[in-house]
Formats: sequence, structure tokens, C-alpha cells
Amino acid sequence: MNERVLFVDDEPNVLEGIQRTLRKQSNLFTAASGAEGLRLLEESGPFALVVSDMRMPLMTGAQFLAKVRERTPDTVRMILSGQADLEATIAAVNEGHIYRFLSKPCPSDQLTAAVADGLNQYRLLTAEKVLLKETLNGAVQMLIEILGMVRPAASSRASRLRSYTVNLAAALALPEQWQWGLAALLSQIGCVALPQEILARAEAGQNLNDEEKRLFESHPEVAGKLLASIPRLEDVAAIVTAQFGEPDWRDQPEDIHRWDVRSIGRLLLRTALELDRLVTRGAEWERAVDALRISKLGFPPYVIKALPTLVRVSQERIVREVRLKDLALGMILDEDLKSPKGIRLVPMGQEVTRALLVRLTSIAGGVGVAEPFRVLVSA
Repeated sequence: MNERVLFVDDEPNVLEGIQRTLRKQSNLFTAASGAEGLRLLEESGPFALVVSDMRMPLMTGAQFLAKVRERTPDTVRMILSGQADLEATIAAVNEGHIYRFLSKPCPSDQLTAAVADGLNQYRLLTAEKVLLKETLNGAVQMLIEILGMVRPAASSRASRLRSYTVNLAAALALPEQWQWGLAALLSQIGCVALPQEILARAEAGQNLNDEEKRLFESHPEVAGKLLASIPRLEDVAAIVTAQFGEPDWRDQPEDIHRWDVRSIGRLLLRTALELDRLVTRGAEWERAVDALRISKLGFPPYVIKALPTLVRVSQERIVREVRLKDLALGMILDEDLKSPKGIRLVPMGQEVTRALLVRLTSIAGGVGVAEPFRVLVSA
């Protein structure tokens, strides 16, 4: 069994009994205090299951397990509690931080069954995470590549928005949430329903009449309806749908860490959208940041303060001339890709994806591609 299990108890005889009971069943670690348990978490973790005594000096079991939850959220946490600690233990369980509690003394068969149940719970949690990360993200990537074939400029914008969103979340020291980057990446999927003429004029910053504007601003709703039917994407759909809506962050707590996933996602995506709109229309980075500082949207001061970090990230690229055979995933076209006769094949700013490579290979065998051409690569 590869999953590690950690037991924390300040009574040596209890730990000895646990070792006798579980040493053949689990990859077992033990600690005599919360501080020692945290040290083991750093040195030997992560652990699939952590079981802690409730009443310990200096750090209670509930306090210790709260720290475990902060550092490794996927770890299943249990409390081993005496009768005197029952009320405090029940309170900890009811707050949702503890998976289960075991009463002292705990018979060997119950302890063995509880550990097996905890490990099964961990496997369920991690399996779902793998499903979301690999299967779902693979399907999403396919959608984005299809978008790149039909609306290459929208696909490029989606890639930039994801980069801005993820880097802004990191600059704000927010805990990693897969919904935010995914929402940014999928935010432009509704553009497939827009007429090319309207989309091109909107991207160029040209004025749209009322009907055209209404049609363009409907693409988030189209995307939201498509995404809402996919299990586990409810938060993503809500973030995408609200990208042009009225800001909802003015009434939020001052500490952004207390916001819910959707509210943070809306703020990150709207910031990314406004920044991208200004930059792609020719604004210098400093001017773009100044414009967001005085925007009527009322971006929180800490978001404006974090934006220079995005500037540094975006500038960590260098221009390189390459031939088609040297084109690689993640590169960004620094000029329009054209045929030898000057026909534009792919617009400047497009990120190189698997779909684009396949498309260009096909084009190269037909009309051909003018080489070499400029791309941006990570410095």
C-alpha cells in the first residue's frame, strides 16, 4: 500500500498499540505532538490519512488538523478522542473540517476498518481530481483548438486571458483553483456563434450599432449555457456568463480570501478582459494599468497593485525567427503568418496549439507558408 498514514498522539503506549495493529496494513508514520506531526508532513508528506488525538499539550488535535488542511487539503483527517473531549470533537466534525472521529479506547477491528475507509475516501477524492485535471481539461483543450480553427483571434485572446488570470491569482497569493484558469480559457467559446464581421469590428475597437453590440455581448451567455450542462463546470459557467455584467466585488469583504470561488473568478476574468482590451489596442502597459486604476468598474486597490507582476510575466518573452519545422507548442506568432503570395493564413498573436500545427502542415503541402517568420518564446 503506497498511501502514507500519520497518527499523532502524546501517549507513547497508544502509538505502540497503533503500530502493532496497523504496521502490516499501512505505510505508517507516528508523531508524539502536533509540532512533530507538522515536521513529518513537510519531510515525509503528503499523507493520505492523518489521525490525531484531540487533547494534546501546546496544540490540540483540532488545531493540528486545521494546519494539515491548510497545507494539504486533500488529506483525509480524523480525530481520536476520549470521552471527556466528546463535545469539542463533535463541534470540530460539525464545522466540516474532520472526516470522522474515533473514540478511545478504539478496538483493533474498528481502527483497522476506519483506516481502510479513510484511505478509500482519499482515493475517491484524488480520482475525481485526476478526472477533472486530465479528462475534463483534455476535452476543454479540444474545444479551444476547434475554436482556434474557426475563430483564431478569439482562441488567441482566450490563451492570453488564461495567462493573465492565473498569474494575477498567483500575485494575489490566492489558493489555486482550477475553475479560474478554465473559465478564462473558455470565456470566448461563445464567439463561434457570432458573425465574423461583427467579431472582427469588435476586436479592432470599431463602433458597433445597438443591435451589433447586443449580439456581441451575448456571447458569454451562449458560452454559459453550453458549459452549464457539463458536470462540475457550474462555477466555470457562472464566471463566464458574468464576464460583461455589473461588478459584484464592491459589496464583498475587504479580504479577498473570504470571497467565494465565483466572485473571485469574476474579478480575475474581468480584470484580464479589460487589461487585454487596452493592450491589444495599443496602450502601453503603464497606461493600461493607470486606466484600470481610474476605471468606473472600481477594481480593488490590491488588484491594481498586483498588475505590474503581470507586466513582468508578459515581458519575459523574446522574439525569434523560426521556420515551420521549428514551430512548437506555446509559441506565439509575432507577425501575421502568410502564404508566399501574401495571403494571410493565421493572424498575429495566435498561440501555437496542436490543432494549429496540424492545420499549418496541411497548408504547407498546398499553398505553402512564407518562411522564416517571427514568434515569441519564453525567455
